[in-house]
Amino acid sequence: MDRIDRKYRILQAIIDDYILTALPVGSRTISRKYEQKLSSATIRNEMSDLEELGYLDSPHTSAGRVPSYKAYRLYVDQMLRPEPLSVEETAFIRSCFDTRIHQVEDLSSRMAKALSSVTHYTAAVMTRNPRAEQRLSHLQLVPVSDRRCLLILVTLGGAVRQHILDLDAPVAQEELYTVSRVLSKQLEGCPLSQLSERLTQLAAGAPQDVRGVMRALAQDTPPDEQDDISALAVGGRSNLLSFPEYSDVDKAKSLLRVLETKEKIISLLSQHGEMEFSVRIGPETGMEETKDCSIVTASYRLSDGRVNTIGLIGPTRMQYGKVLSVLSQVGQSLGELLEEKNG
Repeated sequence: MDRIDRKYRILQAIIDDYILTALPVGSRTISRKYEQKLSSATIRNEMSDLEELGYLDSPHTSAGRVPSYKAYRLYVDQMLRPEPLSVEETAFIRSCFDTRIHQVEDLSSRMAKALSSVTHYTAAVMTRNPRAEQRLSHLQLVPVSDRRCLLILVTLGGAVRQHILDLDAPVAQEELYTVSRVLSKQLEGCPLSQLSERLTQLAAGAPQDVRGVMRALAQDTPPDEQDDISALAVGGRSNLLSFPEYSDVDKAKSLLRVLETKEKIISLLSQHGEMEFSVRIGPETGMEETKDCSIVTASYRLSDGRVNTIGLIGPTRMQYGKVLSVLSQVGQSLGELLEEKNG
C-alpha cells in the first residue's frame, strides 16, 4: 500500500467522521470504522505525521485530532464528491420553483428558505442587475491639507464620485491642478474598472515630483460599482446556533450580528464575483467574525442579464458534498423555471 495514499485515506476518514460527529477523532475510531486492516498503532503514526504537516490539530482536552483549515482545503480541492440527495429533498427543492413566481424578491425568499431547510445552514440569495460600465470624462484633485486631497471623478454620463486621498508627502496646489489636467486628457473615455491599472502604468513614467500623487491615485481609486443589488434574502439565521461550534454566547452573538447586517452579507457573497462555484474556508472568508465558518457560493446568470448568487454559510465541518448537490439541483430547477417562462 502506498504510504502517501494511506495518509490521504486516513485524513479523509478523519474529516468525514468529524463532519458527522463534531468530536475529536482517535486512531481506534479510524481503525474500527474505516481502516480495519490497519492497526491503531499504524494509524497513530500516520496521524502524527499529518499533524506535523499541518493537516490535524490536537485539542487540549482530548487525545483525538480535528481537521485544520488546511485539511478542509485539501478535502474540498481533491477529495470532494457530490452526495446524492434523497427523493424527498429533490422534490422539495423543485417545489420552490414554479411559474407563479413573478417577482425576483419572491424567488430569492423561496430559495433562501428552501436552502436553509434542506441543509440546516444559513442561506443567502442575492440578485444583481448589471448596468452599463461607466467611463471617465475628467477628474479633478482639490487640496484639503498639505497631505490630503479630494479626488472628483466625473463620468461621461454625468455621474460624480468623490474620494479623499492621503498622500505620502506634501504636494503643491499647482502640481495637483497640473496632474488633474494631464490625467483628464490621457484618461478620457477610460472604463472606471480599468482606471487603477491605467494610473499604475502612467505613474511609472511620471516626473518624480508628481509620481507619489499618481501612485496614491492608482492604489486608492474607488472601484466601479457596476451592479445594483435588486434583491437580498436570508434564511435560517438561527440554524447555526444548533451547532456545538457556536455554543459560546459571545461567539454566537458576533456571528449573528454579521448575518443581520445587509452590507456584510453582500460583501460575503460578492467577494468572488461571478465565479460559478466557490468554497471559502475559515480565514478565507475575509472577516474575523466568520473565521470559523465556511461559505459556499454559486452564481447563475439569468436570461435577462441579472445574476443570482446563492451562498450557504455553516461551520467549517460543513457537509460539502451535500451542499454541492443542493446547489446543483437549485441551478437545474432555476433553469427549468426560466425555460418554462420563456417558452
